Amino acid sequence: MRDVLLLIDVLSPFDHEDGERLAHAFRNAAPALESALSRAREQGIPVVYANDMHGRWDADGPALVELALNGLAGEEVRRVAPREGEALVLKPRYSAFDLTPLPLLLEQLGAERLLMAGTATEMCVTQSAIDARELGYKVTVIPDACASVDDDMARTALAYLERVVGVWMEGHEIFSETTSNGTHAGGYGRAASERSEEAE
Repeated sequence: MRDVLLLIDVLSPFDHEDGERLAHAFRNAAPALESALSRAREQGIPVVYANDMHGRWDADGPALVELALNGLAGEEVRRVAPREGEALVLKPRYSAFDLTPLPLLLEQLGAERLLMAGTATEMCVTQSAIDARELGYKVTVIPDACASVDDDMARTALAYLERVVGVWMEGHEIFSETTSNGTHAGGYGRAASERSEEAE
């Protein structure tokens, strides 16, 4: 099972209407996010960043990172920023898959399961998870490494992902159970039909 850690909108200056609230949540999630990222790197699991373009159409990834480093959660962003050689995909919409080259990149990486974290849980993370399942990927969301604007909506979104879409939920400790080649003992994600059969 080939895993890829997909980090969604972690490079943000949080300069929008809900920015302060989301930045606060991001600071709280940062330790788990940093731990997940560190463990993934140690185990050789590819890391891919998918990030909002923030109105930029020049595909200038470094400028986007610099903008985030000077934002409301710059210190936390610095600890989870991309390293040299790690992929950064710019996205114009909520989903990391919508009008981006992400599917081509994941195919090149041989990805089978996506481990997702980032912001906002109830928006871009959820929409990306749904699209990933539609494309046939197994998906695990790491809720404690995600940040949300509205906690109630985030809980509803995660419940929908788990009960209907077939997405697994795991803490950032998931990497302590993952072998160096990215193979995990469980948590691969199941289709809704499989869950329904178990419930009967």
